[in-house]
Amino acid sequence: MKEPRAPCVLITGCGEGGIGHALAAEFKSKGCRVFTTLLAHEPRDHLTNNGINAYTADVTKDDDVITLRDTISEITNGNLDVLVNCAGICYTMTAIDTEVKEVEKMFAVNVFGPMRMVHIFHPMLIKSKGKIVNIGSVGGIVPYVYGSSYNATKAALHHWGNTLRVELKPLGVDVINIISGEVGTNILKRDNSRKLPEKSFYRPLEKEFQNHVRRSPQTVSPQQYATAVVAEVLKEHPRAWFWTGARSFEVWFGDTFLPKTFWDGIFTREFNLTKLLAK
Repeated sequence: MKEPRAPCVLITGCGEGGIGHALAAEFKSKGCRVFTTLLAHEPRDHLTNNGINAYTADVTKDDDVITLRDTISEITNGNLDVLVNCAGICYTMTAIDTEVKEVEKMFAVNVFGPMRMVHIFHPMLIKSKGKIVNIGSVGGIVPYVYGSSYNATKAALHHWGNTLRVELKPLGVDVINIISGEVGTNILKRDNSRKLPEKSFYRPLEKEFQNHVRRSPQTVSPQQYATAVVAEVLKEHPRAWFWTGARSFEVWFGDTFLPKTFWDGIFTREFNLTKLLAK
């Protein structure tokens, strides 16, 4: 008898120490054939030394993704069982001080990247009756302060994925939104040196803002996160929305049972926003 084919998994954004890296290692441990993407400047030993295929590809570029598709298709005979859209960047700033060019970069990776991946890889996923996994965030659910633009990218990803799920179901492809709580990764380091503009109405909170961008939040480890996500994704019938990570249950409960404005008071206190009140 012919041996069953190992599931083929493609994960974008697998820099060392991140969610993608942890997911790749966990899928590999479950017997999957794992393909990953990195940017040109990123090292790959953390993947290749563990038998994980690593390719240079930028999800914001059509040519990169098409080349990646052709390469993987040749290796797997056109099969792809799981696509994990994990590549993402973060931009921390008040909504009123947001630089639109920074947000455009973030949407290009966090939203248009997954759209491009699905557009180019969907024939392989349909052939395999596969799964698309979008790595979302609790930030796309609640009004987390200083994260309005990042939150917007994740909310867009969630709702695009919602419709994608309905449209692909008749074609045999599952779509899973992962609503991620806090996970201990390097994603916040990009904003460590960010400061409020000198003329910002938020200048009274400059010290608090600096503490925020340099914070060490309560998190689960990438390994803990990956264990939970992979276990769900590999189920025969995974949940459409899967909540995991620090504070994810708290956010799920509040969003499910409490009014939307419940978070206003929570975050006003947490971020000391009363300091902005006119004297």
